[in-house]
Amino acid sequence: MVETKAGLNTLSKNQKWKELKVSLNKLDAVQLAQIIEDSDEEYIIFFRLLNRSLSKTVFKLLSFSKREQIIQTLSQNGHKIATLLNDIEPDDRTAFLEELPGNVTQRLIQLLSPEEREITDKLLAYPEDSVGRLMTPEYIVINPWDTVAQTFEHIREFGKDSETLNVIYVVNHEGKLIGDIRIKELLLAQPQQKIEDLQDSRFIALNAADDQEIALKTFRDYDRVALPVVNTTGVLIGIVTVDDIMDVEVKESTEDFHKFGSFQSAITSPLKARVFNLYKNRIFWLLALVFMNVFSGAALSSFENVIQSVVSLVFFLPLLIDSGGNAGAQSATLMIRSLAVGDVKISDWYKLVGKELFVSMLLGITMALGVALVASFRAPEIVAVVSLTMVITVMMGSVIGLLLPFIFIKLKLDPATASAPLITSLADILGVILYFSIASWFFGF
Repeated sequence: MVETKAGLNTLSKNQKWKELKVSLNKLDAVQLAQIIEDSDEEYIIFFRLLNRSLSKTVFKLLSFSKREQIIQTLSQNGHKIATLLNDIEPDDRTAFLEELPGNVTQRLIQLLSPEEREITDKLLAYPEDSVGRLMTPEYIVINPWDTVAQTFEHIREFGKDSETLNVIYVVNHEGKLIGDIRIKELLLAQPQQKIEDLQDSRFIALNAADDQEIALKTFRDYDRVALPVVNTTGVLIGIVTVDDIMDVEVKESTEDFHKFGSFQSAITSPLKARVFNLYKNRIFWLLALVFMNVFSGAALSSFENVIQSVVSLVFFLPLLIDSGGNAGAQSATLMIRSLAVGDVKISDWYKLVGKELFVSMLLGITMALGVALVASFRAPEIVAVVSLTMVITVMMGSVIGLLLPFIFIKLKLDPATASAPLITSLADILGVILYFSIASWFFGF
């Protein structure tokens, strides 16, 4: 790859455009996407020299920021942009346009052909994060009274425009989906057989208004490469393919990961993101947690007499409260992921609490043995206090981490918002109160 890129850069530097064009169009789309992605200045030259078919495929594989750069750079060449946008599959085009500012999106939509503009307007009319935004109208549809031979003639005529030929969809005279049939079944059937003799009434379909996470779960459960999309009356209006769902999974995972780190929204690339956007996405929760952690200081100040009398307690304070926060973050991570993939339902919370209490007790006892060993050398007089606090703090942090995602779902919030810093802050406040309360009781204050 390095040698290939170096050779292309040399051809570009020497302005050998004809040789460069031939070399570029010999490479596969994945290689080209990587080369263009990593190029700072030559990317637009490379992209412009690609043939029409290859440029469409490469554009889809590029990151959003690089695609945006290409559109901006080609803005003086309306014909080139129009050709590119008209060639891109409707679902990929919609995914790109919905991320752009509204005025830019409208300007680009005007470059589309009337047919493609109508399709794009329909897809963008669906709610954000709905299945309707993912679907494409490019699929093969047949009728139950068609024969296998007629079906293959239909596929030969219209198949080149379909996003996938793995599954063919069967509709009645009203356009309602009544079944699907895999291409393998057609290949093995006799030419004179009718489609209604090959299909069964079992099929899985998505609703255009469904959330994209429902589509993601359905793809996982049924292991499909494509799923049909129907409207409220059961009419087939599009399909969603597995490559689009993979993009959704990456997006959802990224959003959850960033939310768990107390980001307001996902950051696509910190290297390319504007300084203000990085600041804006991080400051809210950091500021909120500052005020939240004031309670830890207030709790500490109320135990001044204990701290002054047994100074060695302070040595173990960070260790104990961090342990509770870490245990809570582990528990929350496990629950958020399990809820996201459907392994756990919200009604399962009470079953999990008992199990988590037992597991966290074992964890706490094991960690208490470790801290007791340290305390026996450092401050033998507080071994019992730190050991008991460790057990209770770990159990408390674990249960908080487990319950917060369920509470957030109940409040109609994203469970990923139950972030690690939030759990850690809660564990800090409760840990401080617990630790010095046990110490006060133990030493008779």
